[in-house]
Amino acid sequence: MKVVTLFGSPRVNGNTARLAKEFNNTAESSGADVQSFVLNKMNFKGCQHCEACKTKIDNCVLKDDLTEVLDAVKKTDILVLATPIYFADITAQLKTFVDRCYSYLEPYEHKGRPDTSRISGDKKLVLITAQNASDELFPEVCEKYRMIFRLLGFEESHLIRGCDLMKADGLKTKNREDLIGLARETASKLIKEVRYN
Repeated sequence: MKVVTLFGSPRVNGNTARLAKEFNNTAESSGADVQSFVLNKMNFKGCQHCEACKTKIDNCVLKDDLTEVLDAVKKTDILVLATPIYFADITAQLKTFVDRCYSYLEPYEHKGRPDTSRISGDKKLVLITAQNASDELFPEVCEKYRMIFRLLGFEESHLIRGCDLMKADGLKTKNREDLIGLARETASKLIKEVRYN
């Protein structure tokens, strides 16, 4: 089974990275093949809205560092998106990837539906977010991206949401055993589900 993790934060040792690494370590120890991409270290463009993926080919026409990422996501069983909440949204790096996911959708005329995905299989999404603000702020961000990925074929999604992280010192998640435990438990549960389904 395969896990693909996208690190959306520019901080490689930040809160979301810590939680994603806990998830990945548990997944690997449970027998999963984990492939990670640090988006901030890659060179890529945003969607050009050229419509080539709807009129000429069945994938994104751009050839850059996201080409490998988009291909890996098609083949994975579990996709992990890890991002802090910056200025009431996911990071620009991760949002650029999400925009390029437009290439996963069939042309609007295909099967008479606008939401037919080119991604097949029973895939699962894990969304890991971290924010200094309380949990009362920005819950709609998580729901928006869970909805987008349901549209792309990720029917099942799991949320690991860290809030109020400003209250801890240093690497803030180090004092949040509840979040670290949730990352590990989610990984263990999903790997078992994928293995036995």
